[in-house]
Amino acid sequence: MSAMAAYRLGFEVAILDKEQYSPAGQLTRHEFIGSVDDDDLLKRFSDACHVITLENEFVDYRRLEFLEKLGKKVHPGSRTIALIQDKLLQKNALRKKGIPVADFLEVKTASNLLKIIRKLSIPFVLKSRKMGYDGYGNALVSNKQEFDKAYEALTSRHAHLFAEQFIDFQMELAVMVARTSKETRVYPVVQTLQRGHICHTVIAPAHIEKKVTVDAQEIAVECVKAVHGIGLFGIEMFLTRNNRILVNEMAPRPHNSGHYSIEGCTTSQFENHIRSVMQFPLGSTDMVKSYAVMVNLLGSKDPSPGMKKYTTALRHHEAHLHIYGKHESRVGRKMGHVTILGHNPQQLLKQAKKIESTISL
Repeated sequence: MSAMAAYRLGFEVAILDKEQYSPAGQLTRHEFIGSVDDDDLLKRFSDACHVITLENEFVDYRRLEFLEKLGKKVHPGSRTIALIQDKLLQKNALRKKGIPVADFLEVKTASNLLKIIRKLSIPFVLKSRKMGYDGYGNALVSNKQEFDKAYEALTSRHAHLFAEQFIDFQMELAVMVARTSKETRVYPVVQTLQRGHICHTVIAPAHIEKKVTVDAQEIAVECVKAVHGIGLFGIEMFLTRNNRILVNEMAPRPHNSGHYSIEGCTTSQFENHIRSVMQFPLGSTDMVKSYAVMVNLLGSKDPSPGMKKYTTALRHHEAHLHIYGKHESRVGRKMGHVTILGHNPQQLLKQAKKIESTISL
């Protein structure tokens, strides 16, 4: 979707991916396949680029330093990614700037349980410092047995962990921020609804008090500044029972909670992603209608055959259907989304879920 936004502006796009047949790879003749750890491949890729950006934050920041030393413009840069991809460093960077986050502490050994309980109480959340997403790398802990099991499982995924206070929130929120060296644009505050720790539904804008909206947007901008961010950033937040905002996590890229903006806003998150990393003037983030509802289409055990998925979904003449063209489906994988715009969020949500029920990908 970022590539499509770039093509719309007249740019060519090169991609580096581990495997062929990625959705972006289907769009470009400048496709580089292999590991980002391959110096020769990374140099050949960089030779095809003027500006380099990211689709996810799991590229080791030292590989971005390698590109920067070649003289390439990389947004977001290695300094920003170093602060974000390690979630403990991310939380420390945010707290240092006075940004509200849940209480947390580093977990160095399996014998840390009593120390964690004294500081965070029970239950708490045990997290991988790196490579965590869509619920992977997180575990809710309520007792020693759960802690031992979670510690073993998470350290097998990534060696370094931290623990975080469990937040009994009333709502999950998200804000997209586009930032260049000269200006910042902030998207509406949206409500996100999860299914199995995966973002399933987005309602834009969130039905919250005006003060909460202002606070969330201001905090989101401060988060991006705290990590010296240039580009597009998604900031996930909790709204607590007493209407307090706590920042959960940051993503230095287009985010699932911003997909609604393709049809829902004057300038999509993907176009502002391209504009921001190119250091161009940013586009308006205003919504084109009162509300937008987006529902993710997740992979299922029994995908719809052939064209059936299109004929059923597209009967709704106001639905905006996106199927990503991922080569392989698996249960829970984000395979596409559907967005509907209008003026009644409850009705839009009902319609979007009805469309979702007709599609198996």
